[in-house]
Amino acid sequence: MASAYIIANVDVTNPQQYEEYKRLSTIAMKAHGAEVCVRGGKLDVLEGDWNPGRVVLLKFPSAEQARKFYDSTEYSAARKAREGAAVMRMVLLEGV
Repeated sequence: MASAYIIANVDVTNPQQYEEYKRLSTIAMKAHGAEVCVRGGKLDVLEGDWNPGRVVLLKFPSAEQARKFYDSTEYSAARKAREGAAVMRMVLLEGV
């Protein structure tokens, strides 16, 4: 079974409110076996015009487990807390 990854590009518009999203999403990640590979941090653009404000990279044992995380009650609460605090772009992709 291939690993799966969730990559998020986040534009935070309300940093104070976003802290609650981070707290709740951390609970969801722990409950669903996410390995946090990247959560913010320094970013250097090497090529092209993509310049995301914040990048998050989560690793899961499978795409099914990543979907369970995303669809979970815990992450639903985090998404609700994020409303009005950030613009989220998120993808799920399978690895090798």
